Amino acid sequence: MLQLSKKWAPILLSQPETGMDYQIVSVFLQDGRRFDRITIVGGMITNIAGSKEIPFREEEITDIKVTHEK
Repeated sequence: MLQLSKKWAPILLSQPETGMDYQIVSVFLQDGRRFDRITIVGGMITNIAGSKEIPFREEEITDIKVTHEK
């Protein structure tokens, strides 16, 4: 799991929840990579579909967009 810093709170709070207390998002990185179907619960990345680990650090994230893709 990866706890996101408070800098992402305004972005996450401004977007609707996918379900009760969670969001399904896409994460965009500095190097152009994009990861889809990421679950965020309480400001923490808890799951990335198809991956057993989180293959990036928070410092690499440039944007987070809620997609609701399950």
